[in-house]
Amino acid sequence: MRRRTPPPPSPLPQRDGIDAMRVRLPGEGHWATVREHLVERLGGAGPGVVDGMLRAGLIVGADGRAVAPDTAYVPGMFVWFHRELPDEVPVPFPLEVVHRDAHLVVVDKPHFLATTPRGSHVTETALARLRRELDIPTLGAAHRLDRLTAGLVLFTVRPQERGAYQTLFSDRRVRKVYEAVAPYDASRAWPVTVRSRIVKERGTMAAREVPGEPNAVSRIEPVEHRADGLARYRLVPETGQTHQLRVHMSALGVPILGDPLYPEVAAPVPPGDFRRPLQLLARELEFTDPMTGAEHRLRSRRVLGAWESYDRWAAGG
Repeated sequence: MRRRTPPPPSPLPQRDGIDAMRVRLPGEGHWATVREHLVERLGGAGPGVVDGMLRAGLIVGADGRAVAPDTAYVPGMFVWFHRELPDEVPVPFPLEVVHRDAHLVVVDKPHFLATTPRGSHVTETALARLRRELDIPTLGAAHRLDRLTAGLVLFTVRPQERGAYQTLFSDRRVRKVYEAVAPYDASRAWPVTVRSRIVKERGTMAAREVPGEPNAVSRIEPVEHRADGLARYRLVPETGQTHQLRVHMSALGVPILGDPLYPEVAAPVPPGDFRRPLQLLARELEFTDPMTGAEHRLRSRRVLGAWESYDRWAAGG
């Protein structure tokens, strides 16, 4: 099989921890100039935006030189530019580094902070923040946590090693343990292993269970429960479907406290509303380092607020 030639490195430095966007011109097309293609491709940016960027020299080729408005279209050509970043409300919670070496950075991510840039969350993400704070522009995410989920996330230092760490997760060679706070069901025999088929359609916020061969498996058990009807659960996913633990807890009739999607999608909260975080925490990561052979057993030191003080959590404190 013919190996695809990797793209050239970006001639533009990162901005606020964010890489410049790279666009490869299609192999076939009707465009006479680079400008014509970009205007059509980036039409959603608004009228005149591409022309303004070209006039300002903000779109460059592989040699770092500005692309002129009349530059001829060349199939396969790469161009780079920095997109206009959205205004973001800062997430006022710190990232704690729990492990760092020449290959890895593992952090304890707070609730409400996205792992990687996506949609309206760009500079206020764990990846961008770590690149800035640690001055490691090559940092990349080996996996992701939901924005609303707190806990351990693994980042790689060297781009050429990222695939090896991603494979650990895809091959299920990372033992992950989560913790959640949810209602206690005394009528159920615990622990429970949930097996179901979960799908999430593009453009929908919530995933759902459907008939068919299971693709999501979770072991769930309460560690302790108390008189107010709440329990602290230990959740061990064997697979990694989107929102898997949240879907499975809801299906058991014990939805995780603070979940805005399960069992029902709630109205969106305004930006900057950091009250009542989802009570789900990626507590432990355990794996053998593919680069060094070291055995890593890492643990979050966070405490879920609703377990520490339900009244304070419910009041948004």
